[in-house]
Amino acid sequence: MTTRVSVSETIGTKFESYEWRNGFAILQHVHPVEFDEVVATLEKFRLLHSDLARKGSGNKSEMSKMLDGELYKRGWIEKSFDTQISVDGAIRPTPTHSIDCFKNKVALEIEWNNKDPFYDRDLNNFRLLYDLHVIDLGIIITRSSALQQWLHTNHSLFGKDKGTYGSSTTHYDKLVPRILGGGAGGCPLLVFSIKKEAYVDDRV
Repeated sequence: MTTRVSVSETIGTKFESYEWRNGFAILQHVHPVEFDEVVATLEKFRLLHSDLARKGSGNKSEMSKMLDGELYKRGWIEKSFDTQISVDGAIRPTPTHSIDCFKNKVALEIEWNNKDPFYDRDLNNFRLLYDLHVIDLGIIITRSSALQQWLHTNHSLFGKDKGTYGSSTTHYDKLVPRILGGGAGGCPLLVFSIKKEAYVDDRV
């Protein structure tokens, strides 16, 4: 089962942290540079009222831009992989989805407010890339279920309709059954779930 881990006091106030198959230890001890970069990014993160209230523009939320933007500054990249299977000389493409943030065999996906089947895509992607020895672990940053409920209850505070944070959107309780069901295969995982305590009311 997933296990709660303690990363830092600052992160602990804003994120619930969980690991699967020793994901935390692998990131900290096998990839210490990437560990420090992820920690620094999460410690800097704030869930701003102004971002929650902003009208949607493009495919990425302000929360995703804030997180992956910090990692891109540190040398992480959005990465696609050209994968294929060869059987008796016949080559069959096995395309994977691009990874939001990738560096040195660490893959990180941000699922702020997608439909929950995106978790299936992410976990399957991690499984395939891990089996191909392309990644050592996968990281998912998403909403905690308590934050999900708070946003759903207070949707009008941010000028959103009630369905914006509906029951079928991405949050931790939608992710756990997929992990426990083997969605990522043997791939180690680390999950950071944004808590309500990360919220900052920056209205003047």
